[in-house]
Amino acid sequence: MLFDPTRLAAFMLAGIALNLTPGPDTMYVLARSIGQGRSAGVVSALGISAGCLFHIAAAALGLSALLATSAMAFTVVKWVGAGYLVWMGVQMLRSKAGPEAVQGLQPTSLWRIFRDGVVTNVLNPKVALFFLAFLPQFVDPTRGSTGMQFVLLGLLFDVTGTVWLVFLAGAAGAFGGWLRRNPRVAAAQKRVTGAVFVALGARLALQGRE
Repeated sequence: MLFDPTRLAAFMLAGIALNLTPGPDTMYVLARSIGQGRSAGVVSALGISAGCLFHIAAAALGLSALLATSAMAFTVVKWVGAGYLVWMGVQMLRSKAGPEAVQGLQPTSLWRIFRDGVVTNVLNPKVALFFLAFLPQFVDPTRGSTGMQFVLLGLLFDVTGTVWLVFLAGAAGAFGGWLRRNPRVAAAQKRVTGAVFVALGARLALQGRE
């Protein structure tokens, strides 16, 4: 048996608590859900989930250690990710602001929304460092392959996080439907969504390694 039941239960409780704590992923999904509806929010959540798979694999293979030890690598990844978020936000802020712009709230394809979710998560070095710091606390070398334990724990964390984000997407998507039936409010909301993306990019850029 790979996991001690008590240790696994502690991991699940800690993971769920962390997933419920609002963060950049939560804000990204809420912004997409309110701006473009439930489907966009769910796809955003799935994109973030796919990005987490990259971090799980990288951490299991030891690649995330590079970000933990190399200030240059951490800085490069951080600034690329921050720039991508800011770019998406600016694109929204520059679009038309009048009531006629409401139809512009839904031009982005689901594939692009998924891709943006993946990219923003993969290019967040704090996520890589999180997996590197959090998961090893629940790995027991005496119970078999540490790599397999790492991957399974990461998948459990990713699944619980995705379930929570999908729930948020559904709730926020319903509110977004009301916004889209009120053109002026919807146009203002698009500006707010753009500002949220810019703020997320700035937050990532200002984060340190701790």
